Amino acid sequence: MERPSPPPCLAAPAMPGRRQLLRAAAALGGCVAAWPRLARAGLPAVRLREARDLMGTRVDIAAQGEEAASLRPAVEAAFARMAELAAVMSHYEPTSRVSAIGLAAGLQPVPISKELLTVLEMAQSVSRRSAGAFDVTVGTVGQWHFGPDHPQMPAPAHISSRLSSVGYSHLELDARAGRAYLSRRGMRLDLGGIAKLYILQAGMEVLRAHGLNTALINGGGDVVAMGADATPPWRVGVRDPRAPERLLGVVALRRGFVASSGDYERCFVRDGRRYHHVLDPKTGYPTQGPHGVTLVGESLEAVNGIGAAAMVLGRDAPPLIRWAGVEALIAHRDGSLWMTPRMRSQLQPPA
Repeated sequence: MERPSPPPCLAAPAMPGRRQLLRAAAALGGCVAAWPRLARAGLPAVRLREARDLMGTRVDIAAQGEEAASLRPAVEAAFARMAELAAVMSHYEPTSRVSAIGLAAGLQPVPISKELLTVLEMAQSVSRRSAGAFDVTVGTVGQWHFGPDHPQMPAPAHISSRLSSVGYSHLELDARAGRAYLSRRGMRLDLGGIAKLYILQAGMEVLRAHGLNTALINGGGDVVAMGADATPPWRVGVRDPRAPERLLGVVALRRGFVASSGDYERCFVRDGRRYHHVLDPKTGYPTQGPHGVTLVGESLEAVNGIGAAAMVLGRDAPPLIRWAGVEALIAHRDGSLWMTPRMRSQLQPPA
């Protein structure tokens, strides 16, 4: 997870039309959502929207309820929970558990929390299903920094010397003892492709525990939403990876996830080449496949990590997407779009 950078997405406070959606997309990165209405006729909507820098991006919470007094404590608690988990799972923080696993690589297992164990188990599952297209041990090649102020890449010689040690099979988990172990010295983890959505969902669980039933959390193109059955769904704008200043359309989401991965999000240019934050475990460098992938699904397990794997797999991604059982859109480098049939039917004009 990267240090904070400008916000890619924002939840919009009113039902926007096409022009409003496009204006918000151009200014904020292309992912916007309209407030649903409250269930009871005549009851005014009490709304709160807050944003914080977290996990290398801006995280927005849009919460709606019947009493103003209940919203602020719920939102503050959700941000606190997400910050707590981010501190555990960041490979940029030297005191995190993820960093500790790397420091102990090849020496001894490291005790981990149940939350970190869950994320690492998810990572192993996606790694196996994608034949290593997704691999959290890609952090072994060295730290990339994609923030606009101080971009950084590992030296090519460093990447080539470490690449042979990248491999999810060298991550050993002991669920009963609550321990994680990297079997080779020099190995490191990078959970940037799988921890964020889990952390956003944890924030949503806090909101739910505080009695809220209508909320949206948006972090860097990943959206988690819930809505009361009697309310209309959230309308979430889908950015066009081929032209990031515009939207492809809008999907209706009452509860579930919209997860986006793309080469347009966090990047820098060096020697005439653009480097982005989705790394290919087989090369140690940013992927050279699609411009972007958007997934829509009802469960965290279905979507988490699949987008990053699809960025690596490109035109070979559909079998993995069908296995995951999610709706998907892939924008290829030649300008073509691939969509699952239901995604094609769900994507509405942003009007």
